[in-house]
Amino acid sequence: MKNKAAEFFQGNRIPEEIERALNELFLQQPEDLHGYLASYFTKLSAPPKISSLKGKEVYDARGQLSIEAEVFCIVTNKEKRISSAAISSDLRLPKETSANMKGRADHVTAAVQWINDPLNKMLKGLNPCDQTRVDQILSNYFMTRYLEEKEYIQNKEKSENHSPSQPEVELPSLPASQTRKTKSVDKGKKGNSAEKLIPPQQPEEPVLPGGLAVGTVSLAVAKTGAQTQDIPLYKYIATVKNQEAQTQFNIPVPLVTLLSCGKTSPGKLNLLEEVILVPKAGQQAKQSITMALEIQKEMLRIMNSSTKAGAAHTALSVTGAPALSFERPEQPLDLIAEASGNLGLALGAEIHLVLNCAAPELMDYAKGKYDVSTGVLKSPDELVDLYQALISKYPAVVALIDPLRKEDVDQWEKLSSVIGDSCVLLSDITYMPQAPPIPGVKGHVLKQINETTVSDLIRLTSERQGAVIVGAACDEPCSDDSLSDVVVGLGLDYVKLGGLSGGERMAKYNRLISIEEELVQQRILVSTEKHPPPLFNEKPEDCVLQDTD
Repeated sequence: MKNKAAEFFQGNRIPEEIERALNELFLQQPEDLHGYLASYFTKLSAPPKISSLKGKEVYDARGQLSIEAEVFCIVTNKEKRISSAAISSDLRLPKETSANMKGRADHVTAAVQWINDPLNKMLKGLNPCDQTRVDQILSNYFMTRYLEEKEYIQNKEKSENHSPSQPEVELPSLPASQTRKTKSVDKGKKGNSAEKLIPPQQPEEPVLPGGLAVGTVSLAVAKTGAQTQDIPLYKYIATVKNQEAQTQFNIPVPLVTLLSCGKTSPGKLNLLEEVILVPKAGQQAKQSITMALEIQKEMLRIMNSSTKAGAAHTALSVTGAPALSFERPEQPLDLIAEASGNLGLALGAEIHLVLNCAAPELMDYAKGKYDVSTGVLKSPDELVDLYQALISKYPAVVALIDPLRKEDVDQWEKLSSVIGDSCVLLSDITYMPQAPPIPGVKGHVLKQINETTVSDLIRLTSERQGAVIVGAACDEPCSDDSLSDVVVGLGLDYVKLGGLSGGERMAKYNRLISIEEELVQQRILVSTEKHPPPLFNEKPEDCVLQDTD
């Protein structure tokens, strides 16, 4: 036995390591002797390995069913729960219906099953720090299930179409707008350009039940990798992206939603889903948030002191900003201009605005027009004219997000031409990141939802370097504050987190402030005195901020 023990210890170099540890202990003579030895030998331990995943049902910030993934690892011969994560979901289900609840439950149940069974088996034994390999396995599994589901649906449709009991399918009648146009041509009358046919809507890819597990597990593994390396998540993601440790970081400019006048707002106006503040250049995140709160407070004071009917009525939108009652798009912009002026802030000089139009949600396909406000319909060409007039009157507006449907290619090109460099066009590519570029678009909005992995975010933001704004999915809120770490690690210039209310949003804003304070203390924060592209054309000069305390 003694010979076997000696052979075992010698073969594993145990005596040499113990001697080295004791020598180091004597030289350092720390106060906590055993703690020092524990730390010393922990560094020699084998890399952690994923032992299991656990998926469980949780509720998001709106009380909706969602999922959370937990990662367990073998660390120093013991299984430990290292981290957990949840991301926003967008299942594209009908709102506030029993079908929504049933559909959401089915998606969540499938995602939990994915995590607890196949994904658990596939990732077992892997190093949690091998993010690229983990994400590749997750994406491959998702694609396999996606193709299986697609084949199943195609075979089912083929079977139904060839069923002998199936009645003959009649061709659908022309929509009312087409019928009216046909009649007018038959009568020899001149056709109305406002009623010309619009490009049909591109079919949406259905959300694969269970797909939410992929993005959730990817983020949970990334958080596990960061914790096992004892570094913040943003530094871990930067290392994964750059393949080396990063020595300097910048804090993305927080784009804060000041108010909402979208489809669900109490007023007649539908067009402006979000009016977003671009704060002063060179400000720290906390200063920008404080400024936004002051502007918002002054706006509400003005509204409450107004005698206009309905002006004092305020509600909270899904974006976390006040949903105010307006009839025309000029009214909210005038309100912000007045509030800013009262605070001594020059709108268009010190601060600027971005308008999230969310126009695809406003298309009335039966009429071929956008439902801009109650009783006001605009054709794609008329909507371009509206934007041109609005930007001409309010030069503080530096960007429009989704001003048109992606299918209205001619109008995108026309809008880009008429507004020139005074305002940039941004498109949300969350659901179709690989779609052909839209004419005139200079930047993109991207959200981490469903099957989007950390590696997907790295790839998409790298492919569109300097032209991506990552945003939170406000319709499907998630209380996990990791998004702030993700955007800092990706090295992005802007982040869109929504309004300044709700724990799920404020957790992300607070985390952004904490990261900034940490970077200042470490003297590795790079600050800019001018806002970068895509919202502004000039390339800013960098400087490193240092902690003066």
